[in-house]
Amino acid sequence: MNGWYEASGEPEIVEHGPVSGLAVTGRGEPGGAAYGASVGALYAVMGALGAPMAPLEGRWWVEDERSPFDVPREEWRWHLFLRLPDDLGTIDRAREDVRAKVPAAARVQHVRYGGGRCVQVLHRGAYADEPASLAKMGALMEAEGVVPNGLHHEIYLSDTRETDPAKMRTILRQPVR
Repeated sequence: MNGWYEASGEPEIVEHGPVSGLAVTGRGEPGGAAYGASVGALYAVMGALGAPMAPLEGRWWVEDERSPFDVPREEWRWHLFLRLPDDLGTIDRAREDVRAKVPAAARVQHVRYGGGRCVQVLHRGAYADEPASLAKMGALMEAEGVVPNGLHHEIYLSDTRETDPAKMRTILRQPVR
């Protein structure tokens, strides 16, 4: 998992290999009921696997031509993801073990995301302040002549329950070509 959870405070172009993990796809406001149930299901299945807990990740999009910041948050779509160690086998048993207590676990899938080139930056601060970091990423993409090639990707390095929003650390990543 080396390098996956590292990023500079300035936008940079990096290459990452493919990764596998647990994922749930959904729609709704970050922190809303569907989002919360999905996060809980991911962590329940991960716990049943006995795998080390990884930071939560999200890949985000909207089905609209507008900027995501102009679309109501309840219309946002997401793939939530917890990275698994490369040598871990099937998740079927773990998913079934927690399903009675966590019904949303039925939606947890084992997925593999392809690697590739991306622009990334370590954003420090509240999620509401991400547009400034995204603008810096956009400037680097323009300067380097690359364009987005996939979903906006975030890796949440800070625990929102324990961290002052001004001190949050989030890796922002955009696949490019």
